[in-house]
Amino acid sequence: MVKRSTIKIKLIKSAIGYRRDQKDTLRGLGLTRMNKVVLLKDTPAICGMVRKVQHLVSVEKD
Repeated sequence: MVKRSTIKIKLIKSAIGYRRDQKDTLRGLGLTRMNKVVLLKDTPAICGMVRKVQHLVSVEKD
């Protein structure tokens, strides 16, 4: 069985002025405030969500 690593995602730019689906994606990732950091499993679904809002977040592999 493959052990999934985690990624650290930080909201670095406000979602004000961006489309509703991008705001919903940030909320789905658990990012509700500026500079909030969440640790999530590195799955294809999470990577797709991060790719959609890559201009608003910073990502680090753990």
